[in-house]
Amino acid sequence: MSSFMQQLPALIGVVIGALGSYLAIVRGDRVRFRREQTARWDERRLAVYSDYARTLKKTITLNYRVAAHLGNDPNRHPLSPEDAAPQLAAALDARDPAWEALLMLGTPDVVDRAREWVLAAIEMERFLEAGVHDPDGWSDLLARQRVARDRYYVAVRSDLALPPGHSGRWSLDRSGPGA
Repeated sequence: MSSFMQQLPALIGVVIGALGSYLAIVRGDRVRFRREQTARWDERRLAVYSDYARTLKKTITLNYRVAAHLGNDPNRHPLSPEDAAPQLAAALDARDPAWEALLMLGTPDVVDRAREWVLAAIEMERFLEAGVHDPDGWSDLLARQRVARDRYYVAVRSDLALPPGHSGRWSLDRSGPGA
């Protein structure tokens, strides 16, 4: 019995070591699982955010072309409202499922910014449906749409913990450097 008592502290040490190793492994697995799950959701949200932006931008680009046809935009590829109608309908059909996915996976801030952006696009659509020739009014709508787009991208980057990005604004001014 005395030899068992002499080995008892070593046996207790082995049991405590095994239990500690088990707990460390379980905790490490949980941390790794949460990190991988977060990464998967971030990837899915990025895909949803990008898809929504792409579908909305398609509508906006078609609006630029229709505005050029009406003399409101300098776009070099004007498109009559009649010719644009089927493409706009397809773009709107694609936008609805993208919006639903955004509602499902987007954070409240991103959804709010997306709503602002789409409302700016809807204002552009209504302006064009009225058939108005008002380049200054169109410029105001473009400016609001660009601000709304910038705010959407800022919210997306914040949600995904990405660094600040480029505003996407550029000019074709040929009088500057490199002209």
